[in-house]
Amino acid sequence: MDNAELGHRLRSLRAASGKTVADVAALAGLSVPYIANLENGRGNPTLDALRRLATALGADLRVELGAAPGPAADPLPPVLVRLGRGQRFRDCVAAIGGPEPGDLAGRLLAVLASAAAVSPHPLTEADCHRLLDALLLITRHPA
Repeated sequence: MDNAELGHRLRSLRAASGKTVADVAALAGLSVPYIANLENGRGNPTLDALRRLATALGADLRVELGAAPGPAADPLPPVLVRLGRGQRFRDCVAAIGGPEPGDLAGRLLAVLASAAAVSPHPLTEADCHRLLDALLLITRHPA
């Protein structure tokens, strides 16, 4: 999220709560000019300042780290799109990733796409299932 978007969200939350900048400043223990600058898309707030603002506005603060934007990823080959929609694939992801797999499905599809890119022949869905079965065996029996 850039500073302009953050400022817009802060202003919207403040307006929706019926508070003035001074009200929020007092509740958050921050200065009025500091909050005004943030609402105008200026400044680099600390995580602590954002936490205090969220509390003052009755909002949740969520921090998310992700990959930096880069070149657009190549679309998945149709065979991997079909594979990713199948129950067998979902079962394999659950078995490999445990109860909290996160984005394991996306990462596995990306790995399979990389394998397809270096393969001397186009990978079939059966080839992909064999690769997934091998990964499943390795994760269940590492030694």
